[in-house]
Amino acid sequence: MASFKFELVSPERLVLSEEVDQVDLPGTEGDFGVLANHSPFLSTLRAGVLTVKRGSEVRKIFVRGGFADVSPAGLTVLAEKAVPLSELKADAIAQEIKNAEEDVADAKSTETRHKAEQRLAQLREVAEALRAA
Repeated sequence: MASFKFELVSPERLVLSEEVDQVDLPGTEGDFGVLANHSPFLSTLRAGVLTVKRGSEVRKIFVRGGFADVSPAGLTVLAEKAVPLSELKADAIAQEIKNAEEDVADAKSTETRHKAEQRLAQLREVAEALRAA
């Protein structure tokens, strides 16, 4: 299988930079996968699990929003937050859910409330995925 350059960047650091075979991402319009020589495009990401495949190795990384840029040079993901699923603790997700619930309660406009409710739903999906992993 052909490989391509993948970089995952969070505000804190460069999380990953290597040649990979496939990356599956949680897009806001639906999940999508990227292989070598994928057509260029830009997508926003929702909170969810990003899966990186290289040979028989599979790594799962929790991302909280961001952007994915597929170009002839490869795939670059700029994530608001990126944590390997193996390092993610259920109590950390529970705290994120609690914060999102507070954001919903504190929302002053319909639009703000809607965005907060979407984020809360996504975090609950991640908590469920973490339980299933």
